[in-house]
Amino acid sequence: MTIETLNRLVEQHKGAMEQIAVEASRLHDVDVNQRYGANLPYSYHLRSVASWTLRYAHEVLAREDDFLPLYFGAYFHDSIEDARLTYNNVYAIAMMHMNAEQSTMATEIVYALTNDKGRTRQERAGERYYAGIRVTPYAPLVKLADRIANFSYSLLPDDGGYAAHMAEVYRKEMAHFIEAINGETNDPRCALPAGAVKYLLSL
Repeated sequence: MTIETLNRLVEQHKGAMEQIAVEASRLHDVDVNQRYGANLPYSYHLRSVASWTLRYAHEVLAREDDFLPLYFGAYFHDSIEDARLTYNNVYAIAMMHMNAEQSTMATEIVYALTNDKGRTRQERAGERYYAGIRVTPYAPLVKLADRIANFSYSLLPDDGGYAAHMAEVYRKEMAHFIEAINGETNDPRCALPAGAVKYLLSL
């Protein structure tokens, strides 16, 4: 897909995009009072993930009808894991903005990016988790955008030191992370955008 086509889709779906952003932000910021970093509303992170997703979407979008499911997936990617929604809850919200096929795609992205149960970071994001991402259309892009958003934030000044600690964690995980979400597939929807990988490696 060309950048021009992507820009047209953004303009065409501006209203739905705004509603999706408002609903996801309210869910995390108000309904469960989730914070990001020291004291930012969680919507800060959601906006960042959606922005990075859009920046590289043209490299992997296969159809114009996939645009809204991808955008929805970026905004709701943490809703099952962090905001106590179920798969069916997410699907019902998606159906307010898209048809059944699109809503299924959007919900599958969210489901794929939901960590497994585990006591440690490694257990929560193990091989089963990454295997699900690799075979779910557009999940690799959203996961990559999520990592770019988190890594970029970790490089900002942080008096408490936690951000700097996470920056080091992300650096150590870099090679494994990229390999883990990079599936051997001919489906362009599951491909990693080269531009996004290059940017992540530059951080």
